[in-house]
Amino acid sequence: MNPITSFLVFVLVVGGVAVGYRENLYLGMVLIGVALIVGTSLKMANVWQKFVILRMGKLQSVKGAGMFAIIPVLDSVVAVIDGRIQTTAFNAEQALTKDTVPVNVDAIIFWHVHDAEKAALAITNYREAIDRVAQTSLREMIGSSMLAALLSDRKDADEQLKIEIGQKTAPWGISVSSVEIRDVAIPVALQDAMSRQAQAEREKQARVILGSAEAAIAGKFVEAAAVYAGHPWALQLRAMNIIYETTKERGATILIPSSMVDSLNPSATTLALALAGNSVFEGKGPPLAAGNGVEPTLPRPTVAA
Repeated sequence: MNPITSFLVFVLVVGGVAVGYRENLYLGMVLIGVALIVGTSLKMANVWQKFVILRMGKLQSVKGAGMFAIIPVLDSVVAVIDGRIQTTAFNAEQALTKDTVPVNVDAIIFWHVHDAEKAALAITNYREAIDRVAQTSLREMIGSSMLAALLSDRKDADEQLKIEIGQKTAPWGISVSSVEIRDVAIPVALQDAMSRQAQAEREKQARVILGSAEAAIAGKFVEAAAVYAGHPWALQLRAMNIIYETTKERGATILIPSSMVDSLNPSATTLALALAGNSVFEGKGPPLAAGNGVEPTLPRPTVAA
């Protein structure tokens, strides 16, 4: 009983008792009877409510927000439908995916009644029916999906469930706003296997990237070697820079072989090779090896007597 009806009934009952006690007993009884009629006939619906009214077993009307009256005995309110968005949580335990993996899935559905007449007359208990339909549709979706797709494509699975459940509940006057999968639980052993698989994939990717980097570095070295072959002075400057970069941080002392020192002085080496070539050509001495640390000796000129 709504507050307005309660207040009117209270006033009529108090007035009937007072009139019956002081004035006329029959008039007081009439007022009390009116209070009973008002209490059973005057109804009030909130803005989100729909009252489904039958008159002698037939649909009389569906009343919305505000005050309205019904005929006692003849009329009866068989259902009060809440038109606001409702939420229903449902799950599927140990459901097998298409690749025969048992999973536990928790989901939630958002729905509302758009036709109060159908929700009241087309089905006995629409709330229980929604829960059953949602669970059945969820199991069907899991059975037709691979585990990888179920884990990665949540939005597609949500949309598929929304369409399937909405098609089944539409004849009952119920619209499905959205369906959201909250959690997908898989066996612990399978979690370990998937973790190892993901780790192996990452290691494979890392090795491929490392190989690509090595190939790129080798190509650059080949290009650098071609440049140094055509420009010996560039190789000398590079070698000197390497020595500088090695010793500048801590001032370490580095022992350098004499052959490396000779390589850092290509002018002396070139002169030694040229002189050694002249000596061999004239047949006056053995050939000199480049970088052996021996000063080349010039041939003595022959003076005529």
